[in-house]
Amino acid sequence: MSSSSRGPGAGARRRRTRCRRCRACVRTECGDCHFCRDMKKFGGPGRMKQSCLLRQCTAPVLPHTAVCLLCGEAGKEDTVEGEEEKFGLSLMECTICNEIVHPGCLKMGKAEGVINAEIPNCWECPRCTQEGRTSKVKGGRERHLKKKPKPPLASAEGPAVPSPSPQREKLERFKRMCQLLERVPDTSSSSSDSDSDSDSSGTSLSEDEAPGEARNGRRPARGGSGEKENRGGRRAVRPGSGGPLLSWPLGPAPPPRPPQLERHVVRPPPRSPEPDTLPLAAGSDHPLPRAAWLRVFQHLGPRELCICMRVCRTWSRWCYDKRLWPRMDLSRRKSLTPPMLSGVVRRQPRALDLSWTGVSKKQLMWLLNRLQGLQELVLSGCSWLSVSALGSAPLPALRLLDLRWIEDVKDSQLRELLLPPPDTKPGQTESRGRLQGVAELRLAGLELTDASLRLLLRHAPQLSALDLSHCAHVGDPSVHLLTAPTSPLRETLVHLNLAGCHRLTDHCLPLFRRCPRLRRLDLRSCRQLSPEACARLAAAGPPGPFRCPEEKLLLKDS
Repeated sequence: MSSSSRGPGAGARRRRTRCRRCRACVRTECGDCHFCRDMKKFGGPGRMKQSCLLRQCTAPVLPHTAVCLLCGEAGKEDTVEGEEEKFGLSLMECTICNEIVHPGCLKMGKAEGVINAEIPNCWECPRCTQEGRTSKVKGGRERHLKKKPKPPLASAEGPAVPSPSPQREKLERFKRMCQLLERVPDTSSSSSDSDSDSDSSGTSLSEDEAPGEARNGRRPARGGSGEKENRGGRRAVRPGSGGPLLSWPLGPAPPPRPPQLERHVVRPPPRSPEPDTLPLAAGSDHPLPRAAWLRVFQHLGPRELCICMRVCRTWSRWCYDKRLWPRMDLSRRKSLTPPMLSGVVRRQPRALDLSWTGVSKKQLMWLLNRLQGLQELVLSGCSWLSVSALGSAPLPALRLLDLRWIEDVKDSQLRELLLPPPDTKPGQTESRGRLQGVAELRLAGLELTDASLRLLLRHAPQLSALDLSHCAHVGDPSVHLLTAPTSPLRETLVHLNLAGCHRLTDHCLPLFRRCPRLRRLDLRSCRQLSPEACARLAAAGPPGPFRCPEEKLLLKDS
């Protein structure tokens, strides 16, 4: 099918514009993300042709629309009720050919497509599946379209014979090539002997050695009858007397192509949903405008908002307003489904709780690249394999990061998270760390040592709240590092949690008087700290006494 016959939308698959008003649109390139490093102005090859990750528009209406390649229309899944009908009218992007279509617009008979169950609006279209093409996205292939495979064609000469797979065809061609090599007559060996006489090297490989080299897949070590130079820098070798030439390049193998980022369709709601008033069944509009309804919705919780979204289509569009979803809690879920990820992106929350979930690294990177306004992120109890996505994702607005009780986190992993990106803009002498703007950091239960604390003081200098509770390696030297004259946290710390740090002794208590802004100090469950020494510190305090509602818990009213 030609491109001209695919429909009105075949000329423009997707349209990208900017609002030119949000914070991301008016800023300059960061020079640190993988898109900036690919730009020619920063010394890259310029192949990706993508904008900076920090310059992706963050307006409530992401000005990033997509239409079907065949019919030229957007997704229409909201107009039907059935599950199969919704899928047929939703936009799906193929991870192999990158075509965006409605599954219902494809005329592929009984061919089947493969849905990526890990990322929303992502599949392998029936055309690519039927042709045997492989996907660039690894994993996530779980649910198939429930359609029967195409039956084998019956011929007049005999019963129906199923069509061979592409892998079996390749195997058959390889077998036929091997048979051709074995059938070569021995009489043609005279031509190879004449070639060996004219070779300038003066040495040759015997007929018994060359097949062994070719059969074992090793390259011959000497020149002669089995090796001759070809044009274009390639060398030809005869596996046997009179056999066909096998050639390979002399130079090194070309470098691997950079991995291409998968593109996925996520359609946020319009910036100003229409209509602005609620239409009634009688034909008139409700007297309350949309702004008044949003004030009412702000007093509802997530469960009540989801119920309101089922009332009518107008309420469903209004309830996607990000002012109604300042915080989203997905904690303690074994797996995150694509509808969950799409729902989080459409609501654009400021705080996201993913603690004790089975979120994968690919899913976390997918979320962080689309939540540029995220200020609080809770990942306690997750695996380091998924949390390592923080090392390559942009976090421009992050203020709170919770990494408590993450498994298998040591100094090397924390170093990867705290250090700035390895490559910076040309001519830049200093680079900012990934946690430069974080004000509250929770690291309870991690194997944190003084080496990681030194990196923390250098690359997270604006911390006002720090949680190091139940860190087995935190002791008196760690407190000395936090309160040293050269420590930036000495003047910024307001809340410090050291509960359960059994290496702390009474000798470290006077060091806390160096922190003038300290308002809360938690030393509970520290076995080597005496209650009397904590009481003396509370009475003296850094400037002003503390009160002790519990033993070894020091509080000061602001």
